[in-house]
Amino acid sequence: MSDAPKHPADPANEFATDNSAIDPRDFRNALGTFATGVTIVTAMAADGTPYGVTCNSFASVSLNPPLVLWSLGMFSQGLTIFQNASHFTVNILGASQQGLASQFAKSSGDKFAGVSWMPGLGKAPVLADCVANFQCRAANRYYGGDHIIFLGAVEAYAYNRQEPLLFARGGFGQFLAGDGKS
Repeated sequence: MSDAPKHPADPANEFATDNSAIDPRDFRNALGTFATGVTIVTAMAADGTPYGVTCNSFASVSLNPPLVLWSLGMFSQGLTIFQNASHFTVNILGASQQGLASQFAKSSGDKFAGVSWMPGLGKAPVLADCVANFQCRAANRYYGGDHIIFLGAVEAYAYNRQEPLLFARGGFGQFLAGDGKS
């Protein structure tokens, strides 16, 4: 009997070659039970056009140094923009910004139409009225299966006390605090 791992040395190849015993749709459903915040990650394209995408794969990595990460699909329309940008901004949406999340989730049209924003570090758009924003220098990228993981060194941030927008089980919602009694 061997103590060797019973999984492939490179899990990314397992999914890429379609040899996984895990059903992708069911796996997505299981992941959907974990509520996440909703963000719009923005960057400035080389031609000066602002670009953004709705994202819920945002996470903190380190407090010292301050690092965050997010991921984007390999076949995303804006992948080249984020790969070439010196900076990106993670804009955390508030409970009242579900429409904005939907607007930036679409793959076509002018996502910035009617959106109030200002250029941040590296000209990456900082969206108005968000719960928080993290302006990041693009520090590194890592390949992870069918996504690229972007690591950002936080150079500036701001936040307020508004309620965040959440996403779980394929839908939007908001946090309802309990009374603290069990």
